[in-house]
Amino acid sequence: MKRSTNNPPTESQVVDALKTVFDPEIPVNIYDLGLIYGIEIKDGGKVKVTMTLTNPNCPMAEEIPASVEIALSLVDGVDEAIVKLVFEPPWTNDKMSDAARLELGLL
Repeated sequence: MKRSTNNPPTESQVVDALKTVFDPEIPVNIYDLGLIYGIEIKDGGKVKVTMTLTNPNCPMAEEIPASVEIALSLVDGVDEAIVKLVFEPPWTNDKMSDAARLELGLL
């Protein structure tokens, strides 16, 4: 059974959860890769994340969003996790954080 508080999660808690999800082909979390395009937290613990993938033909196109839903559902205060997968605008490596660029040797 999910343990939930009466308070909605904070954006910081949601970001921390997103940073636990990795694209198996790239050793950087999806948040620092720039795959997260939006985070919405609504009263009642509903969290919606809009995200993309590095490639529309990614072989992990089903697994990564499912992993995001699981990670979000483990955050205290999240009663519903919704992941919307989009491909516009297309992902480019300029969306990566400096930490991700450093990790991948691009800085």
